[in-house]
Amino acid sequence: MASVSHRLPFSTHFSGSKSGQESNKQKLYCVKINGSNSFAPAKVDLLSQDHETAVTSVDASASVHMFEQQVRQNIPTKKQLVDPYRQGVIVEEGVGYRQTVVIRSYEVGPDKTATIESILNLLQETALNHVWMSGLLGDGFGATHGMMRNNLIWVVSRMQVQVDHYPIWGEVMEIDTWVGASGKNGMRRDWLLRSQATGLVFARATSTWVMMNQQTRRLSKMPDEVRAEISPWFIEKQAIKEESPEKIYKLDSSARYVHSDLKPKRSDLDMNHHVNNVKYVRWMLESIPDEFLENHQLADLILEYRRECGIADVVQSLCEPQEDGLIKTGIQQCNHIGLNGHSSLSSEILGGNGLLGSLDQGPLSYTHLLQVKGEPKNEEIVRGKTTWKPKLNAIPFPP
Repeated sequence: MASVSHRLPFSTHFSGSKSGQESNKQKLYCVKINGSNSFAPAKVDLLSQDHETAVTSVDASASVHMFEQQVRQNIPTKKQLVDPYRQGVIVEEGVGYRQTVVIRSYEVGPDKTATIESILNLLQETALNHVWMSGLLGDGFGATHGMMRNNLIWVVSRMQVQVDHYPIWGEVMEIDTWVGASGKNGMRRDWLLRSQATGLVFARATSTWVMMNQQTRRLSKMPDEVRAEISPWFIEKQAIKEESPEKIYKLDSSARYVHSDLKPKRSDLDMNHHVNNVKYVRWMLESIPDEFLENHQLADLILEYRRECGIADVVQSLCEPQEDGLIKTGIQQCNHIGLNGHSSLSSEILGGNGLLGSLDQGPLSYTHLLQVKGEPKNEEIVRGKTTWKPKLNAIPFPP
């Protein structure tokens, strides 16, 4: 990455002589790139007291700042096939993207497996890197050049993540992502996460994205120039096939679990200046009882986004267990599999006060709602549904 250093006016010694001024002005034009003085922005007389010249100098400073940012980011202007810095390559006959990632220590929980928030962050990162590799990325949060010209940004309207296995600390994963059409004005993005060592599929995910005007904050139709940019990248392939998306009903004040007064922090905001969708999941899970979370892991997550959340909003998280989501099927599967050479689990474990006996009485799915507290209508931010399965290390083995 090229390094850039500036010689600023306040750090320059001004001589009283005309020759000294000319010498100092030459220094102001110099921007070093990898030790080279070859680049010089538009020459502006910073010593002049003329108002028009002063305004021009501000514009020149902004241009220098923009140039420095472009050098530091090094955003491709043409399609790239390989990105050695991000361990990414273009696949799927030139339109898909694959990135190799390692699960870091700060991405796992107490059980040394990646958290759902870490997985969602990786989905977001690989999606942005895909656009980066395409050569279409402007300086927005995944926005193309055509979107920037039309003052448009991407917003996610729906997402589903299915997790079969959670990667462990230090594990090397391959994440594939690709895009496709979703109706006339939307785009679908899918992901597939698998182990590089074994090929085991960890998770699948799909999402639907629409465009929003950055100034009016209203949804927008897809301009023809944007469609022309992204449609050559579309693939007719789905990571999760849905015949008809499941509808999530809206909770009300009668929900069993309510967590109020959740307030966004500055660190929760993304480059579009609203709360990042990964934070929503954290708020949703905080309303589930701790004793349930200790013995279960998330297997399926569905999110329906209704509106954005800003720094000034106070959020309320509602959660309702679904009583029809029992784990009897899971118990039957354990009986057939056999553990440690046993053909079935003991009745002491399966019934009475045993662990699985108690889990048999509880739900395996929850309905969620995040809403802005204090609004006249308690405006919805996101509806969600989570489906869970018992943690394997939470099931005791028979002696």
